Amino acid sequence: MSTLVVEVRNVSKTFAGVEVLRDVSLSVARGQTVSILGPSGSGKSTLLRCINWLEEPDRGEISIAGQRIGIRPDGKTLMSDRELAAMRARIGMVFQSFNLWPHLSVLQNVTEAPIHVLGVPRDEAIERAERLLDKVGIAEKRDAYPYVLSGGQKQRVAIARALAMNPEVILFDEPTSALDPELVGEVLTVMRALADEGMTMVVVTHEMAFAREAADEIVFLDQGRVVERADPETFFNKPSTDRVRQFLQRYS
Repeated sequence: MSTLVVEVRNVSKTFAGVEVLRDVSLSVARGQTVSILGPSGSGKSTLLRCINWLEEPDRGEISIAGQRIGIRPDGKTLMSDRELAAMRARIGMVFQSFNLWPHLSVLQNVTEAPIHVLGVPRDEAIERAERLLDKVGIAEKRDAYPYVLSGGQKQRVAIARALAMNPEVILFDEPTSALDPELVGEVLTVMRALADEGMTMVVVTHEMAFAREAADEIVFLDQGRVVERADPETFFNKPSTDRVRQFLQRYS
């Protein structure tokens, strides 16, 4: 059985005549944390949205735990909505804008998908949600509604919601970019703990310290292409391209 959880092969995506992703390939092994860095507009968020098929690539293939997403095994016909939903259930997604349901309590936000998508019994889903809310340090807010939460609290609920689906991988799309600076740390602490526990994660971020400390591999995108990929020590201390050296100088 392959240890690869995410395989992206030669993926390209164009919007309004602009090629946002250009022949991008990457792989993520089970238990690995990959940080995707790059300037704004380099295609980082589009890549995440292609991985879980929120955007359909124009070319290329994407597989999750050995199963191609979007396309049936015959390689010719598209998955049905039901088949695609089942695949997406294996991929957690944490957005920069939280995307919590405002009319549901914290506990309901975490239990809704396991109950209605996975068919988990309500009592079991509640028990698991309570454990996860405790894990991310927000158990006392279980009955609160999103509008009373800080940005950092909302994002920790979003992480608990993703974990509740027992995903193969969690995709983080700049999870701290919408937070006040003093709230960034509480979210990164949870993410570091997940990395230490061996959660498979792909993280688009501008947080250089997190990428240096928590990632197993750095992938640098620029103008829709993978310019460099390396372990954090090599990437930050001995980058092989002038483009990465220029990028890092801005954050030094």
